[in-house]
Amino acid sequence: MTTVKIPAGSVELSGELVLPPEASGVVLFAHGSGSSRFSPRNTYVAKVLQQRGIGTLLFDLLTRAEDQNYAQRFDIDLLTQRLLAATDWLQQNPETKALKAEYFGASTGAAAALQAAARMGNAVAAVVSRGGRPDLAGAVALNQVTAPTLLIVGSADHGVIELNEQAYALMTCVKKLVLVPGATHLFEEPGTLEQVAQFAADWFLSCLR
Repeated sequence: MTTVKIPAGSVELSGELVLPPEASGVVLFAHGSGSSRFSPRNTYVAKVLQQRGIGTLLFDLLTRAEDQNYAQRFDIDLLTQRLLAATDWLQQNPETKALKAEYFGASTGAAAALQAAARMGNAVAAVVSRGGRPDLAGAVALNQVTAPTLLIVGSADHGVIELNEQAYALMTCVKKLVLVPGATHLFEEPGTLEQVAQFAADWFLSCLR
């Protein structure tokens, strides 16, 4: 694991980069509101991806001071800019510039991942949303996403399922919507997060081939 500093406009974002041998892609994690690069759920998914030979970049979308501002946690445009800055950093970094970028977004981070994917076009190989709010990306961005996109939702995450279905209907890329049986929003039920991680790894690997 390499601790990295990612320049994003006037601030620096802290992150952890892990590159398994023979990795052909790097998944950038866009965490949800009130979370950070230390999110236990994202950390778990990242470990599974690393075991499957996929690189990961867990990083803070907001500085500590910014995260104290409740409104900024939900500023999708700002979160998108940060994700684009991290993608740009990966593309400039000698270790990672030859690797394909992929996005894993949770909660509000899923909206940022989809907005960023819409702007990056074919430079992003795949997107996975976990319990995400893809609807917050907006109809225009959703329609512009070209990266194959997997939306994973808990079957007991009522309200969020419908928002994912609405977003799904607006997307024209290769796409799939998966419901994890018995899971609620945070996938805290036994075995549900493991399913998320395997679905995500399978999706990312198939899109890297």
